Amino acid sequence: MSQGETTQATEQARALLRRSFDAAVAAADPRQMLAQHLPDLTGYRRVLAGGAGKAGGAMAVALEQACAGKVEVSGIVVTRYHHALPTNHIRVVEAGHPVPDAAGEAASRDILAAVSELGSEDLLVVLVSGGGSSLLSLPADGLTMDDLRATTDALLRCGAPITEMNVVRKHLSRIQGGWLAHASRAPVVSLIISDVAGDDPSAIASGPTVPDPSTYADALAILERYQADVPAPVRTRLERGARGELPETPKPGDPCFARVTNRLIATAQASLEAGAAQFAAAGIPVMMLGDTVTGEAREVAKVYAALVRQIRQHGTPAAAPVALISGGECTVTLPAGVKGRGGRCTEFLLSLACELEGMPGLYALAADTDGIDGSEDNAGGLLDPQTAQRAATAGMTPRGQLDAHDAFGFFAASDDLVTTGPTYTNVNDYRAILIL
Repeated sequence: MSQGETTQATEQARALLRRSFDAAVAAADPRQMLAQHLPDLTGYRRVLAGGAGKAGGAMAVALEQACAGKVEVSGIVVTRYHHALPTNHIRVVEAGHPVPDAAGEAASRDILAAVSELGSEDLLVVLVSGGGSSLLSLPADGLTMDDLRATTDALLRCGAPITEMNVVRKHLSRIQGGWLAHASRAPVVSLIISDVAGDDPSAIASGPTVPDPSTYADALAILERYQADVPAPVRTRLERGARGELPETPKPGDPCFARVTNRLIATAQASLEAGAAQFAAAGIPVMMLGDTVTGEAREVAKVYAALVRQIRQHGTPAAAPVALISGGECTVTLPAGVKGRGGRCTEFLLSLACELEGMPGLYALAADTDGIDGSEDNAGGLLDPQTAQRAATAGMTPRGQLDAHDAFGFFAASDDLVTTGPTYTNVNDYRAILIL
């Protein structure tokens, strides 16, 4: 193959990967499908919107459009900084993520107060999406926002999975873990965009309208498992709760949930299928590796690299050409004193580059569907057989940058960052490996 043909093949492969990612994101856009999940609005006096998440702005816009000409709508939705969209009736508040802040606390307090004033002739529509656990933060009695911030930061640094982080946060909150539903006398419809492996509604945004099966004892066990250094008031609250001195979060069977309907409106699996359709249209078979992939990003990449080698060398369990697609949420655990640059998607790609060393005909994309991968402003990155060569001109090697947890610097140097800006949705990570 000539140099020109090689360049053309690379461009085509990269374009196909990007189309697949864009299709995955579009499949989770609430502005395209939220209205179809609403109940009949006839007979309600008004609709109050509450909730939080990275998709909050887009969900608020979609709800206003669905209610137009039918029923009065108002409310408050919290989203990440720079993720708000213009609305006419629903107040969209920007707040801190992944570490909560005072703006989120104030908005959460306003939401809870507004919900407590509803009557049976009203409808509470809760708009829930990924990121809601930090955005919808209202400390329980005896705790401060500083306590929640320190706890969140400690759990992030020790690499605790998001589902386990949320078990802890539910037991430190006045609004999560089912407490928002508990506060409402009105019927509740919760529309949920899932960003957690397995699509468990109780784990998404720490389940403000969902029964919580976890306990204070579970939360304490998570702190011990990860040796998380949390503020003394946090540990004291969890210990008191485990001794039965504090009320547990509302559990399955609580009467408050008889008036609650929780509906998943977008999931990682649906987005993976949308991405897969792009490969199928190009005549590339697809091998789905699951929508619940978790673990350390660099270790997950080693497993995928072994699968790639098996396919290239032995034609099993699939033959090239083939696209390997997966979703879920990996983690990156930073050693003490290392700040790092990038996130789990680019760290996955960088580890893949270390393992496969510029393998011909191997292309990959890994990006977060919310448009932000970790600490910087990119969604993720692309990998092709020449990526390492381009980074080398800036004095960077895959192994050196991986050891420094500087995936952002590596892919910036090779001009392989994927940058989308806010996508106004979030169904976790999208990974595609194309083997030609």
